[in-house]
Amino acid sequence: MPKVAGVDSSTQSVKIVVRDVDTGELIASASRPHPEGTEVNPQHWWDALQGVIEDIGGLADISAIGIASQQHGMILLDELGEVIRPALLWNDTRSSANASALNSEFPNIHQRTGSQLVASFTASKVRWVKENEPENAARVRAIALPHDWLSWKLSGSTDIREIFTDRSDASGTGYFDATSDTYVDEIVTAALGHNNVYLPRIVPANSFGFDDGKLKISAGAGDNAAGALGVGAKLGDLVISLGTSGTAFAVNATPTHDPSGEVAGFADATGNFLPLACTLNAAKIFDSVKNLLGISFEEFSELALKAAPGAGGIIFLPHFDGERTPNKPNARGNIMGLTHENFTPANISRAAIEGVIAGIAYAAHGLEALGVNSSRVLLIGGASRNQAVQKITAEIFGQDIYVPEPGEYVADGAAKQAAWALSGNDSPPSWGSGEYEKVSCTANDPSVVQRYFDAIRAI
Repeated sequence: MPKVAGVDSSTQSVKIVVRDVDTGELIASASRPHPEGTEVNPQHWWDALQGVIEDIGGLADISAIGIASQQHGMILLDELGEVIRPALLWNDTRSSANASALNSEFPNIHQRTGSQLVASFTASKVRWVKENEPENAARVRAIALPHDWLSWKLSGSTDIREIFTDRSDASGTGYFDATSDTYVDEIVTAALGHNNVYLPRIVPANSFGFDDGKLKISAGAGDNAAGALGVGAKLGDLVISLGTSGTAFAVNATPTHDPSGEVAGFADATGNFLPLACTLNAAKIFDSVKNLLGISFEEFSELALKAAPGAGGIIFLPHFDGERTPNKPNARGNIMGLTHENFTPANISRAAIEGVIAGIAYAAHGLEALGVNSSRVLLIGGASRNQAVQKITAEIFGQDIYVPEPGEYVADGAAKQAAWALSGNDSPPSWGSGEYEKVSCTANDPSVVQRYFDAIRAI
């Protein structure tokens, strides 16, 4: 029975799944935590990956492995392949001004790369290093992303010219054109200050980046692209993902070029495109509110469902860590409309969920403005199993939503990609697709969404 492994190296932890190549049946899984922070030594990720590989019994009987990881994270390497400084993660906002500077220097950057830059993009972080750590910038000979670097480390190579990636993750760097699948060298040089640098080669989604006859490593992917592949998202699907961050992305046949910067023109892991808008604050907000109230996540859900839509007029803007959509890195959380009558645990719980979901609905509205139409909404991520989150998402979006079977969607997508590369077929395996629970929209008050949109625009 041939087996494949898939890895999700996320902000919070690393997960690995082992699945049957033909049926997709889950055979084994493991997880280990990652350190917190927006600046992390990549060695922690490598140690954790080695740990979960050991937990599943090693790779000796694994036919192929794929690695997916958090997008944007900047790993700078010297000529010997040594890490120069800790990686800056997607949620590190110190490079906001650097993003604006690059946008000014390249006014058509959204046409060239699909995206206006914000702090999360790799190019913005590279420019920050150039301006704040010039000695480090001068030493850089390769720029990798988390999944690129982990795949390379797993291959055993120490040659930076052998680092490989895929178009989905490369499309989040801010210096890659997903339409032509080529790097934009001018932007790299402008960001880093020199052009003596190697960028990972682009490997097709259904191919191996490394194959020595014993170990086969597929191209890998960015986390959202792998998640879309793992959950079986198809053209016309809008995927709402609730993790550390909140994302709204759609599988689209054509690229997008948003001059506002709210929608990133990413590529997916199959050859299509994945326009995406992201919010920085999602499931963490639910944790903060339940901890404040001293209750469990289940009790938080029960409380939220006791309150009426609109939470008695409370507006909860969840921008605890600043915000990316809209691009307000210095924004902070705000609770408005409090009265003696509506200031109850139930209303606060419901308002927290409404605020998070309305923020993602605002992000999804940006996709619609670019002509990205969707016929179905899929809800994924750790918080998607919560009954109140499901119900309120259907109400905020004003339509039925579909929740896939519980799973490690990103790791599953990486495993599916590895199986695809093994098969040599034109399309990925069909396993893991179409197993959805329908959550009906039983109530919808457009005024609730409108109040949130007005409040977000007023930030």
